[in-house]
Amino acid sequence: MSDTAAAPNRAPWHLWAVGVVGLLWSAVGAFDYLMTQTENESYMGQFTPEQLEFFYGFPTWTVFFWAIAVWGGVAGAVLLLLRKRLAAPVLLASFLSMVVTAFHNFVLANGVEIMGTTGAIFSVLIFVIALGLWLYARAMVGRGVLT
Repeated sequence: MSDTAAAPNRAPWHLWAVGVVGLLWSAVGAFDYLMTQTENESYMGQFTPEQLEFFYGFPTWTVFFWAIAVWGGVAGAVLLLLRKRLAAPVLLASFLSMVVTAFHNFVLANGVEIMGTTGAIFSVLIFVIALGLWLYARAMVGRGVLT
């Protein structure tokens, strides 16, 4: 067996693009999470009283899954940039936690009514990006790029 057979595949250029964009995207989500959880007045001032009541009224289990979704996205993007195969399961946990959070917000609670169509569309975008990041990481594991 040659030395090259044991070496991981070279990282394609798009790994860095997806990793950096994924990290920036996740950082925005982390910022939103922190500003909401700390009830930052200047940030939360953009929302209506009804929306603030909605955000501040999340049950503990929803906040828990929201935290996993957000911080899992950040960690998964970092692991992707570090070329670690752990990125795939971390991004899967982030995605699944986002699904649980969205289930609360739009099925159990009246999130569409409170956040409007724009909020629902943005949630779908978050869903698609989280799913895409997980599928990308899984593909990179399959190609031997992430070790």
